[in-house]
Amino acid sequence: MPVSQNHYVTKNPIIPPFPKHLEQALFGLGCYWGAERKFWQQTGVFSTAVGFTGGLTPNPSYKEVCTGLTAHNEVVLIIFDPAIISYQQLLLIFWESHNPTQGMGQGNDIGTQYRSGIYTFNDLQQQQALESKAQYQEKLSSNALGEITTEILIAASFYYAEDSHQQYLAKNPQGYCGLGGVGVSFE
Repeated sequence: MPVSQNHYVTKNPIIPPFPKHLEQALFGLGCYWGAERKFWQQTGVFSTAVGFTGGLTPNPSYKEVCTGLTAHNEVVLIIFDPAIISYQQLLLIFWESHNPTQGMGQGNDIGTQYRSGIYTFNDLQQQQALESKAQYQEKLSSNALGEITTEILIAASFYYAEDSHQQYLAKNPQGYCGLGGVGVSFE
């Protein structure tokens, strides 16, 4: 999918190559418009991009993903400087910014593309993701909330969404944002 080289807000590249000292994170937490904005606003985040992962077909379009037939998830790719913001800090933002107990949806957004997911790029991220899930489950359970349904998988192919979806809420400030947590602090 052809997309603009640079981030609409940060002006940094959204497609590789990235500076070597930067790392990547990949999260699905419902509609990717609000999720992307949440992450690009963080100090230490170099750039973000929205797209799809975890599905059956290569290079899907937004329209194809919305059919539910591709099994892809709407995700945010985060390029970050670990000397400024850690992966653990990104996980905290992830957990507190959505409801990870809703299965295939977030609020009114229902379907496979709105599921909660953490897609890891190395063993350390995988370990930290699993530990954070257990920690947040304790918090949710102590607040009489449900079981976490978040999938934690090794990152598969990331397919960029159409350019009109990249940094959508910066281009459309009154656009839809369904992002919202359950009101339980991670820490």
